[in-house]
Amino acid sequence: MLGFLSARQAGLEDPLRLRRAESTRRVLGLELNKDRDVERIHCSGVNTLDIEPVEGRYMLSGGSDGVIVLYDLENSSRQPYYTCKAVCSVGRSHPDVHKYSVETVQWYPHDTGMFTSSSFDKTLKVWDTNTLQIADVFNFEETVYSHHMSPVATKHCLVAVGTRGPKVQLCDLKSGSCSHILQGHRQEILAVSWSPRYEYILATASADSRAKLWDVRRASGCLITLDQHNGKKSQAVESANTAHNGKVNGLCFTSDGLHLLTVGTDNRMRLWNSSNGENTLVNYGKVYNDSRKGLKFTVSSGCSSEFVFVPYGSTIAVYTIYSGEQITMLKGHYKTVDCCVFQSNFQNTELFSSRAIRDKAKILIQVF
Repeated sequence: MLGFLSARQAGLEDPLRLRRAESTRRVLGLELNKDRDVERIHCSGVNTLDIEPVEGRYMLSGGSDGVIVLYDLENSSRQPYYTCKAVCSVGRSHPDVHKYSVETVQWYPHDTGMFTSSSFDKTLKVWDTNTLQIADVFNFEETVYSHHMSPVATKHCLVAVGTRGPKVQLCDLKSGSCSHILQGHRQEILAVSWSPRYEYILATASADSRAKLWDVRRASGCLITLDQHNGKKSQAVESANTAHNGKVNGLCFTSDGLHLLTVGTDNRMRLWNSSNGENTLVNYGKVYNDSRKGLKFTVSSGCSSEFVFVPYGSTIAVYTIYSGEQITMLKGHYKTVDCCVFQSNFQNTELFSSRAIRDKAKILIQVF
C-alpha cells in the first residue's frame, strides 16, 4: 500500500490502479460483521434486497409476508455498534400491501423518489417513496417471478417482467401499459436483467433450460439463444441450444456489461460473452443450487479482478469471474441464502444477504 501511495504521489501510478487494488483487498477481507445488524421488521423470510445507486444509503427489502421495508444504512450515531434502522415500511395494515410474497424490489435507477415491487399476487407496483402510495399498478394473468429496470436507459422507461407464463412482458412507465411482449421461451421466466452497457439489450432466463439475449427494438426480438456447446452439438441432441441441463434460474451481467453470468439447477454457473453469446467455458466447479424460483446473485465492481457472489446453501460462495477460482465461502446464516447485494464506495465494501424462510437477515461487511 505504501508503495502504491509513493508511486501515485510521484505521478508514476494510475490512480485507478490504486483504487482497484484497494477494492480487491476489501472484497478479499469480507467477513460477517458482528458490530452491525439490521432491524428485524419482517415476520417471515426476506426474498429480495436492493440498494439505491444514487447515494448508496437506502436499502429496500421484500418479504414472504408481502411486506416491503426501507432501511437507512448510514451510521448517523457514529457508534461502533449499531443497527440499521427501518425508515418506513409497507406493512400488512397498508391498504396497498402485496397480498402474497414479494419476489423483487428495485429502486428507480436515477432517483430515490420512486421504487418498484413485484409479487406472487400477479402485480407489479410503482411506489412514491415519499408518501408510500402507489403511483401505478400493472396486473398480470400469471404469478410474477422477477422484474428489472434498465440502469442506463435514457430513451425508454421499460420494466421487463418475468412470469409463470413463457412470454416476457415489457411495461412502459410513461404510458402505464404493457407495450411489448417477447416470445421465444417455452416455460416460465425465472429471471430478467437489462444490460448495464446497452439500454435496449435484455437477458432472460427460463425453466426451459434456455437463456436469451434480446434487442427490444427489433421486431423479432431475440438476438441470441445461449448454447452451452457453442454450436458443436447436433440439433437433434436434447441439450442443443440450451444454456444449462436444468432450469436457468438466475442471471447477472458483469459491471461493464461485456459478459453475462447464468446459474442453473444443474449446479453449474456459466460465463458468456454478451456480444456474441459464446460460452467462455470458465469452470466454477459445482455451484449448489436447489432454488425452486429465481436465485439472486451479484458481482463486484471496480476491483483489479472482479468477483461474483453466489448463494450456496447456507453460505455465499465467492469466485473470481474470469478464472473460476473459488476464493472463499462467507458464513453467517443458518439456513439457505436466496439473495445478496453488493455495494462498494470510498469508505467501505458491503455485502448484504438474506434468507427466504425465517432466519434473521445477516450482513457480511468489511468497514474501513
